[in-house]
Formats: sequence, C-alpha cells, structure tokens
Amino acid sequence: MTEQASRAPGLADGVSPLARQDAVPVRHYGRGVVAVLVVAVVALTAYAFAANPKIEWPVVGEYLFHPDIMSGLMRTLLMTAMGMTFSVIGAVVVALMRMSPSRIISATAAAYIFVFRGIPLILLLIFVGNLGLFVDRITIGVPFTDLQVFSRPVQEVLTPFAASVIGLTLAGSGYMAEIVRGGLLAIGRGQREAAKALGLNSLKTTRFIVLPQALRVIVPPMGNELISMLKATAIVSVIGGGDLLTVAQAISGSNYRTIEMLLVATVWYFAVIALLTAGQYVLERRIAER
Repeated sequence: MTEQASRAPGLADGVSPLARQDAVPVRHYGRGVVAVLVVAVVALTAYAFAANPKIEWPVVGEYLFHPDIMSGLMRTLLMTAMGMTFSVIGAVVVALMRMSPSRIISATAAAYIFVFRGIPLILLLIFVGNLGLFVDRITIGVPFTDLQVFSRPVQEVLTPFAASVIGLTLAGSGYMAEIVRGGLLAIGRGQREAAKALGLNSLKTTRFIVLPQALRVIVPPMGNELISMLKATAIVSVIGGGDLLTVAQAISGSNYRTIEMLLVATVWYFAVIALLTAGQYVLERRIAER
C-alpha cells in the first residue's frame, strides 16, 4: 500500500479540507441593532431639542462671542489654571506629609485631607466668601510683638475671585493629595533603597527617582481632576466669582432668555473640555513612551 493510499480520505494532498475554506468571522447582529437604536435615539433627541420653538437659537449665536461672555470665560480659565496649580503644589506637600514617619505630621496631613474632602465645595466656597463676617482684618506680623508687616481689612483682600481660587485650591488639594500619594506608593521600596545606596538623600530620591516614575500613575487622574475643576468653577457663581456661568446668569437677568444663556455657557464648557481632553491624551502618550 502506497503512502498516498494510506492517508485518510480528504487528505490525499496533505491539506485539511477545513484549511481550504476561507474563515468566516462570527457575525454579531445584536451589536448592529443596538448601534442603530442608539444612533436613532440620539438623532431624535438632538432634533427635538434643536427644533424646539421655545429656544431662540439666534440669541445663542448673538451672545456666543459677546464681550461679557468672553470676559467670564477668561476668568474661568484663569481661575481653573490658578486653582489647579496651587492644588497640585499643595497636594504634593500634603502627600509627602502623609507619608512621613512622624505620626504628628502624618496625622496633620490626614486631618487636612479628611476635612477638605469631606466638606461640600459649595459650602466651602460660601464659608470662604463670607470670611469677613467673623474676621475683620488679615494681619501678618511678629508674634508677641506689635510689629506688623501686613494688615488690611478682609473685604479688601478677599475678593470674590480670590475667595473662589482659595476654595477651589483647598478642595482640589484634598482630593489630589491622595492621587499623588497613590502614585508614590506605586513605586516599589527597592527604588528608594537603591537610591539610598547610591548616596541620595530623601529629597533627591523623591525628586529624581520616585516622582518621574510616579507621573505615569498620577497624570491620568490629574487630568480628570483638571476637567472636574473647570466644571467646578461654575459653583463659584454662588458668591459672584465673575466666572462664565455668573456672567451668563447676569445677562439672562436682563434679557430674560435663561435657557439660551445657559446654552451659551454650555457650548464654551464643552469646547474647553474637548481641548483639555485632547491635551491629556497627548500628554499621557508622551509619558508612556518615556
């Protein structure tokens, strides 16, 4: 019996019949149906919203680039940038304090995080904005002496804008401190021990060894916190912080087009958040490639 005759039927040429057929991918008809339904619902909702006769879209276009709206947008961006910068600095300091071997320093940082993560932002802003009700002056001087370096009434120093930045900073640093601490703890102890063996002190180890590696863990949630802070600036309208929403509400009080002015503010919030999201994506990719 020859070798070809001894082969199983269908394998005369040494190739399996299954290999001769083109592979057919599994079809997921349910996904297509769900996708069509989702698109239909979104399209119908957008059409119903756009075709609503009670919304005057020309008013939205008229005020979209209004000087007052643009001024409020700039104050919102400045408020976000300042609040985020101060929050990150405070978060790093508080996180390092929280990881300190000293129980007093660690407990102080833990109390700071507990207080400013626990208090609602709107309550914190109202409290800071009305600080002048029970503190008359801000005085900086030498303790136990009459020497004063700085002394001015609270109402002159603590403007609504300054109160807004302080409130956002206190709340943001409380949240971000735990993000920074989590990123620092993600770096193994062996990294610190190796740096110590090379003669680096704790400060240099944190600065040159730990923090650069921890950025891969810290940056993504920090980007989310930046977007959250931008949206949180809308809450400062309760103390008249001069932000985008405050200006939009002030204009709606004169033209009586509340929905249209809220839509103007919404368009700008979406535009800025889209830019921040794109920047976060690029930054994350660059850090991941390092």
